[in-house]
Parts: sequence; C-alpha cells; structure tokens
Amino acid sequence: MNILLVDDEKLLVKGLRKSLEKEGYTVFVAYDGKEALKQLKTRAIDFILLDLMLPEIDGMTLCKRIREDSNVPIIMLTAKDDYIDKILGLEFGADDYVTKPFHTRELITRIKVICRRVEKTNIVKSIIESGDLCVNEVERTVCKKGNILSLTAKEFDILLYLIQNKSRVFSREQIFELVWDEISFDTRTVDVHIKNLRSKIEDKPSDPKYIITKWGVGYYFRKDSNHG
Repeated sequence: MNILLVDDEKLLVKGLRKSLEKEGYTVFVAYDGKEALKQLKTRAIDFILLDLMLPEIDGMTLCKRIREDSNVPIIMLTAKDDYIDKILGLEFGADDYVTKPFHTRELITRIKVICRRVEKTNIVKSIIESGDLCVNEVERTVCKKGNILSLTAKEFDILLYLIQNKSRVFSREQIFELVWDEISFDTRTVDVHIKNLRSKIEDKPSDPKYIITKWGVGYYFRKDSNHG
C-alpha cells in the first residue's frame, strides 16, 4: 500500500517513515501542501497521513480539496489538542485523527482498522448479474427473475463474496473469517448458511447451479451460471 505522509516536521517524518516501511508500506513524503497535491497527481496513493499545520496550503484546506475528487482514506495529524479542529477535520472528510505526540503503534493500528473498513465497503461494481440473479451491492438486495429475495445479512455477505470471486474456492474457515470477521470456531455454521442460501437462490437446491461444493475444500460460485 502506498502511503503519502504530509508533514513539515522532518524528524517526525524520518522516524514515522521508517516505522511504516517496516510494516511493509511504501511511503512517499511531502513537506507542504503544494508538494502533496503534486504527489497525488503523479502517484497512486492509497492512504494519506496529513498534518494540520502545513506551509503553503494548510491541512484542513488540503483535506477539503482532496475530497473534491477522491475518497482516499485520510488520517489527520495535529499538534493541537483542540476539539474544534478535530471536528472540522472530520467534517472536511478526514477518516480519523491522532493528536501529537502519538504512539506509532497506535497510528499503525488505526491505519489497519480504516483499511479493513474500506475493503469491506469499497464497491467496485454496484450491480452483479449472473443467470437469473441480480445482486445490488449498494442496496444489499438480491433479485431472482425480478423478484426480491429475503436474505439475512450473513447470507447476503456470503453470496457477495462468492459472486465477486467467481470460480475461486473458499474454504469454510475463509468464509467464516470474511463474513463474521473473527477466527473460525465452528464451520458447521457456514454449511447451514450455505444450505439456507441455496434454498433461496437455486431452482433445485439439491442440484445447485450457482453455489457449488468443492468436496473436501469448500464452496465457489460457478463462473458460467447461464447454462441450463
């Protein structure tokens, strides 16, 4: 992941850059607002750490300008323990903030939390169609032959992961960890949800054409579901 670190405190930048690179991130640096804008135009940036007090263009203004055409995650770094500045930062589009001085470990944790949240909510394609099914990721609805199906939240999440990754086999443990966001402890839960899901989306649940079992491995969504 490419992180743009925007801060004019060179000592802080040096230490923070080193810590972030140890985590496996690629770090680009800008020491003022104008340089940050240049970097954003020429590099593929996935995450921004943005100081509030910057030369040229201040962090608040820069955040607002970035948000005009980008949803890249932003954490504001501020030396001010000022409630108003924090609220304004969030109103202008920052995803989170940390007050200096901060523990690098805390900042890295916040980065990871936001990244997980973005991964879950980032919608590459809002509507996916396959066979008689139409899955709307934004509205979280599933239609079959024009009729809306009544799926539970977990059933929808399972279907969404499978249909987004057609032909890719997911183990029961992987499905559990993706959907329940915790370590798998009972894979039978997944089997029950798959069974219920099939009863709603398949013409013949006992002979499914959408969600297929890979015996001894897990489940996958058949790539060509327009047959038969």
